[in-house]
Amino acid sequence: MSLGVRAGLSPQVVFDLGNCERRIGYKFANKGLLRAALTHASGAEHRLASNERLEFLGDAILGAVVCEMLYHQYPDYLEGDLTKIKSVVVSRETCARISEALGMEEFLILGKGMTTHPDVPPSLLADVFESLVAAIYLDGGDGASRKFIEKFIKPEVELAVSGELGANYKSLLQQLVQRDYGTTPTYQLLDEKGPDHNKCFKVAAQVGSNRYQPAWGRNKKEAEQRAAQNALSQLDGEPVPFPSD
Repeated sequence: MSLGVRAGLSPQVVFDLGNCERRIGYKFANKGLLRAALTHASGAEHRLASNERLEFLGDAILGAVVCEMLYHQYPDYLEGDLTKIKSVVVSRETCARISEALGMEEFLILGKGMTTHPDVPPSLLADVFESLVAAIYLDGGDGASRKFIEKFIKPEVELAVSGELGANYKSLLQQLVQRDYGTTPTYQLLDEKGPDHNKCFKVAAQVGSNRYQPAWGRNKKEAEQRAAQNALSQLDGEPVPFPSD
């Protein structure tokens, strides 16, 4: 049985805020903020008691924190590259996926009409993640919300940068090379540096005998994606985005 309090359910049903706090890894001083973050408009006494205002604030906080993360973590990325990664990382799809992984559908406060659906719509799951960001910010301040965001967003950033989300430069290069040259690119590891726990890798894309400008990355996947992006830029006659020297 769901732990969420749904409109029309018995008053004896206990809304387990503590279990939700354990799930998200944050304990609220003001439980009312958590309850508000989990309350959809359909389950609220009035619209102002729903999570809509929190969602508005959380969206802005999430965007600002992610922008700062990307700015500091990827100092050699151009503005356009940072914008592409950010758009993927803060997308509704990403927010919904995080909420689903946390099992937030168990805690949503919904109206009668919404409880008849077998699955919670992704839009509601996206809303609740942004609302939680704002609720934690209002309850514990900037540091608490930042810690929450970084915990769950950092893996999404790494996926986006490696090309597993958003633009996949290796795939784009392969399609271009197969079409124009009838072959596939390979990737050559040219160098590595740093301690075992924090290595950087230098990789170059190669097509036949042509080796393109190599690129450094914090892991092999990132280096290969950057090398592919360099190759695409060279093939288009443009400056490479990731000069290695």
